[in-house]
Amino acid sequence: MDYGNLFVCLMGMGTVFFGLVCLIALTRLMSIALHCVRQKPEAAVPAVPAAAASPAAGAITPELVAAVSAAVAEDLGTDITGIRILSIKPL
Repeated sequence: MDYGNLFVCLMGMGTVFFGLVCLIALTRLMSIALHCVRQKPEAAVPAVPAAAASPAAGAITPELVAAVSAAVAEDLGTDITGIRILSIKPL
């Protein structure tokens, strides 16, 4: 069976369009499903004592300094002992 160029072109475009519509539908269904799961009432979480509370959102912790030092050392291609960070300012 010999198909014309127009038929092949329209079938290809139709297949792609159908696939995109399916992706959009699946994405919306997943969004609705996750939205419903997220809105379930959660059990009451006991209060955390003030002494064990995590540091403030913008606090500079030793772990943060270590991570920044390692990233800078990796980018520069040197050992971590070869750099010295003088200050870290949150943006």
